[in-house]
Amino acid sequence: MKVLVKIGGTLLDEQESRRRLAAEIAAVVRAGVRIVVVHGGGKQMTRFLAERGIESRFVNGLRVTTSEVLDAVLKVLAGSVNQELVSALVAEAANAVGLTGMDALLTEAEQTSQELGFVGHPVASDAALLELLVSNGYLPVVACVAGDRQGNFYNVNADQMAVACAKSFQVSKLIFLTDVEGVRGRSGEIASKLTSGECRALIDEQIATGGMRAKLEAAMNGLEQGVGEVVIAPGAQPGIVRRLISGGAAGTRLIAEMQLSGNV
Repeated sequence: MKVLVKIGGTLLDEQESRRRLAAEIAAVVRAGVRIVVVHGGGKQMTRFLAERGIESRFVNGLRVTTSEVLDAVLKVLAGSVNQELVSALVAEAANAVGLTGMDALLTEAEQTSQELGFVGHPVASDAALLELLVSNGYLPVVACVAGDRQGNFYNVNADQMAVACAKSFQVSKLIFLTDVEGVRGRSGEIASKLTSGECRALIDEQIATGGMRAKLEAAMNGLEQGVGEVVIAPGAQPGIVRRLISGGAAGTRLIAEMQLSGNV
């Protein structure tokens, strides 16, 4: 079974949370699940920049990335956040390896717009390195930094990065671990299951906005590109990784429309 676990940066900010998730992931790897981890780090980025007197500006939820901010992205996302997670996994006896999309051009990106600066979006992903590592007992941990064939780095939305890697690695399940309980529907209650069409309706009706809108759009893209199942679940819930991988219910399960006619 192949699974990609995307962890939001908020869940990695506290040592206790980071260690708990590392222990859960390491346990399922030992059980034989082939896992790739992708992580964000927006909260840590904002704090790092603020400490240096640099204001964080956002356009449509994406951080405007000047050359100064890009330097911070490499230091924080590819540096401290990535390596702290790697070290937590190593402490749990997992052979974790820290990566970015630039490594072997795992995730190729192109600039999104001049307005956003060094912000990119994935245009291709080659899972050869992931396959090589996983098949030899290593656990890839990928920061949401990508590159292009000219050697330029780009700050990439972590959800988009996760989808790109999930598609190329051909996972059967993509898990978004977040700091919320799941996706709220029209009634305000957490929806246990949503189709792509229902996700689109929540966006169009402005029920899902901001970060949740971005997450749903990335998830829908993943379903369209062949990812079997996407789950948006509360990463703060103890035992959440094993529960989701073993088929237990938690958060919101997202499925493609065509799955309605089959077993879901």
